[in-house]
Amino acid sequence: MNPDGRFPRVLHVLIHMSLRDRVMSSAEIAKMLTTNPVVVRRMLSGLRNGGFVETSKGPGGGWRVVKPLDAMTLRDIFEALDRPGLNVGGAARDHPGCPVEAAVHVTLTEVGDAVTEMMLNRYASTTLADIAHAAKSTF
Repeated sequence: MNPDGRFPRVLHVLIHMSLRDRVMSSAEIAKMLTTNPVVVRRMLSGLRNGGFVETSKGPGGGWRVVKPLDAMTLRDIFEALDRPGLNVGGAARDHPGCPVEAAVHVTLTEVGDAVTEMMLNRYASTTLADIAHAAKSTF
């Protein structure tokens, strides 16, 4: 199974779009990500619904970031994408009457919930401006 790469790709695109401070077409973004414009539109649609980007139609139309990078946290974007790739824990249910399998499932669920909570808290404390700043400091 391929991991869901939408989250890092969207972060990459949002920062580029914000730094360029202009409308970017789906085709232009797709070229940046080496993908298809349809994939870009699907990826960014949740962000439009969340108020992070807006679209314009017609010649010269495309996508534009409408929130400053310091007003967008990783958690905001992760949630707008419906938590892509979040599948922590989970155990087989091959033997529902087995107490060992039940204990494994409970333990993995508890650990997975704790890991998820720590990750979401860290995401909430990191803005896209933090990432952009780190990227600028490497140039």
